[in-house]
Amino acid sequence: MSAIVLEAVRSPHTEEPARSLPTGRPRLVLVPTGRDATRASRAARLTRPPVRLTRFGRLVVTLLVATVVALLGVGLAGQLASATGEPHTVTVESGQTLSGVAARELPGVSTADAVVELQVANGLSSTALHAGQQLIIPGR
Repeated sequence: MSAIVLEAVRSPHTEEPARSLPTGRPRLVLVPTGRDATRASRAARLTRPPVRLTRFGRLVVTLLVATVVALLGVGLAGQLASATGEPHTVTVESGQTLSGVAARELPGVSTADAVVELQVANGLSSTALHAGQQLIIPGR
């Protein structure tokens, strides 16, 4: 069994004789149904040409990939730079404690461990500080 469908001609078929209808003029086409339709749809899926990108499309895809790679590179470089920061100095102000400075300057470390790191980096034997003292904050 077959069905007949009215379809606009997009391009002339090669299997027809030399006489062809002008393009753009509608014509009747036999459409397979049932088992024939299943076979025809499978064959059509297998014979589809691969997706092709125009020059502009390739340019857009290339720019998108380059942008993503650049952003990932900048983000990774920023993470590495902050992870391997150089030591810097802080001047102690009146009323500050070593644990307060440790909590503020080394936020990713527990306060007790940060205090010990500051004591080792600065050669301190106690937690006592005085105003104007320079403390070396180790890099992270």
